[in-house]
This record gives sequence, structure tokens and C-alpha cells, in this order.
Amino acid sequence: MSEKASSPGGAGTANGNSTGDPADSRPGGPLPGDGESIVVPPSILKQQAGWAQPGTAAPRTGGTKTDEAPQIFASNVRRQDTSEAGYAENPPGVGKLGVILGTVLAVLLVGSGITLYVVNRDGGSKSDTAAKPDAGKSAPATPSAEPVPPIKDSAKVLPTITGEFGKKAGIEVPGEQSDGSFVVKVLSEGTGAKVEKNSWTSVDYTAKDWTTGKDIPSSYDEKGKPQIFQAGTDALIPALDQAVVGKKAGSRVLVVAPPAAAFGAQGNPSMSIGAKDNLVFVIDIRNSNAPDAVVSGTVTPPPADFPQVKDNGKKPADITPVAGAADPTELKTHVLIKGTGPKVEKGEKVVVQYTGALFKDGKVFDSSLSKGQAFSFPVGGGQVIAGWDQGLEGQTVGSRVELVIPASLGYGDKGQGDIPANATLVFVVDILDAGQG
Repeated sequence: MSEKASSPGGAGTANGNSTGDPADSRPGGPLPGDGESIVVPPSILKQQAGWAQPGTAAPRTGGTKTDEAPQIFASNVRRQDTSEAGYAENPPGVGKLGVILGTVLAVLLVGSGITLYVVNRDGGSKSDTAAKPDAGKSAPATPSAEPVPPIKDSAKVLPTITGEFGKKAGIEVPGEQSDGSFVVKVLSEGTGAKVEKNSWTSVDYTAKDWTTGKDIPSSYDEKGKPQIFQAGTDALIPALDQAVVGKKAGSRVLVVAPPAAAFGAQGNPSMSIGAKDNLVFVIDIRNSNAPDAVVSGTVTPPPADFPQVKDNGKKPADITPVAGAADPTELKTHVLIKGTGPKVEKGEKVVVQYTGALFKDGKVFDSSLSKGQAFSFPVGGGQVIAGWDQGLEGQTVGSRVELVIPASLGYGDKGQGDIPANATLVFVVDILDAGQG
């Protein structure tokens, strides 16, 4: 997500995924009146990652005290990619015709510039037409970002780490400075699912600036939240994004990150991280979910007045309506599988699978399971229908929840796509994970 202020995985030199989900990847499609825009309230944007220029961190209000909420360590360079629903992103407001016209205009402008140069230089004699500009006076090329060094599992000198998985780590850096190696070392191996590329991964972290000896805000701090992201997609700095790939959930990993694997040559002034600072992270990998993952557990059947649900594994659920049931006027929820994870809080980014059907006849109109891609969004951010924002807040991670949503909390009297006007909706939602992202 979605997608950033800086944090121990924040803005680096890697290419970043675009944040947020395009309107057509939402359950049921765009919200009423959306058009092609996504409007995110400022309160949610403050919790999401902002994109900065290469090598810089996104601005952050306030100081850098270690008791503040940790920032998000998002990559600061967008890369062209497809959304979770396979929607290819295009430059806003630019169609094919605009691209063609822009290209033609650019050619004309370049041609005009060359003509003016030839005519005006030294009086514009014919002999000048073959002359070339002085190469020594041309503008210098923009320096490229320093490449990320290869990952090693050891170095000449490493920090001393104390503490157990699931608790804030103690990090003691030696008097000698780092040799600049990019080190990823498993301190304790977990038994959970392996983190693959594109896996939805949540981590807790403790961090320190080796060069200055100063602590960096941690997810274990009072206002901290786990970081959630798709691993191996350059969504975060390499110190997090690359370090977790191939590791198992439940593992504690030591990462020593030189600037090229962290915030690049410009550092991160908002976090008091200098251009040449080496950073230390202790990463606790909480969860790893494949893009097509679903929750599991003991099912509690819904009440008789709820549509009945048949689980089809990684395929959309079958939803059977209650014959002759009147459309509800209020949101109704039932927990089919009770998860054991933390409660979802307003503003958190959640990763879910879902099946949506019409209350009237059970016809499925949308499902993330058909796409093989989990859906992510910030709860309470207005990026989905109100029935989702209200119905998922307070549910626990790992739960499967049935939502019966009246039209007033769905698509109202306008409908959307296969959803008719004034339709009551039924969603079966698996909450795979939640965190800051």
C-alpha cells in the first residue's frame, strides 16, 4: 500500500510500486461519483507513504524522537507496474492522442531550437550548419544512484544483538565503523510460511544508525505499528524489501545496510540520517501471505436470517440468499472464522480476500479470488464502500467475516456495473493481515 512518509524501510533508492489501489480494483468497482479519481482524506494520507525525489525522504512533521510513531520506509521512486487487479497505470489525464500530440510538439520545438541556433550563432553563415556545439560546454549528466551491493551473511565486524523475537531488540554497535557491506543474517529461524517475491509480509523492527549511534523509531515504540508490504517489489528500501525474501515468518533477521541499501546518497534529514550513514535493523517477520492466500479455522455457520456461505478454498465462495428475506436497513456482520490476530484499527492498512454477491439472488459480482490477488486498503479511509469501513474495523486479523450491507452503505440508488440501484450486498471477507503501510 495505497502507498509515504519515511520509516525503517522507507524512502530509498529502489524503484517503488505506486501506492493505493486503482478505482476499478475496489470490491464492486469505483465508488459512486468517483470517475477516475481516488480521494483520500488527509487523516489517512498522513499515515500513508508520500513519494519523494530519488535519494530523499518524504517530509515528516514533528521531530525525530524515538518515542514518536515510526515512519514508513517506502521507496521514493515510482515504477510503472500493474495493480493488484491487473490494471496498468497510465500518466494521469494522458491518453494515446495526448501522447502523440506531445511527441509531435516536442519534435517541432527541438527543430525550431536547432534552426535558431544555426541562424544566430556567429551570424548564421552556411558553413556553420555542419558545426557542432562545444561538447565541453554541454550540461553534465545526472549522476545515477549507487547500485545496491550484493547481500552477504557476515562481515568483519557486526553489532551485538540481544532480546527475543516479538520484543524490541537491543542493538550495541562496536566502536569500529561498518565496512560498507550489505549484511542479512538470520539470528533465529521461524517455522512459518516462507516469504516469496510478492508475498504480503508484515514485520516489526528495531533500528539504529551505526554511524551516529542514535536510535531510529521502532515499530515496538508506544505508537509503533508493524510494517506491511509486498516483498521483493521495491516498495520499501532494500534493507527491508530484499532482506526478508527467502526467510520464514517467525524469523529474527539482522540487517546492516550501507547507504545504497537504505536512503541513498542524500540520507534522510527528517530522521537525522546522514548521506554516509550505515544503518542497523533487527527485523521480526510476523506474517507472510501469498497473493492468493485465504484464512483457515473452525467455521461458525451464520444465523438463519443470514445468507449461507459455502467455502470453495481459493475460489469465490458460494453465497445462498434467504428466500423471501427483506432487505436490511442496517449493516449486519457475522464472524465465520474467528482470527487470533490483533484487532484492526481505523487507519491501518489491511490485506483481504473477498467475494461479493447480491443479497437478492446470490449472484457473485466480484471476487479477489478470481484474480488471484489479495486487495489492500486503509480502513476508514473512504477508499471502499462505507459498509466495508464500518464492518471490518475492530475485527481481528485471521478472521473471515460475512457482511450484509444495505444500499445506503453500498452503492445507493445509482448502483455500479453489475450491481443494480438500491441493492443490498453480501461480502465474505478474509482478513489476512494489517499494519502500517
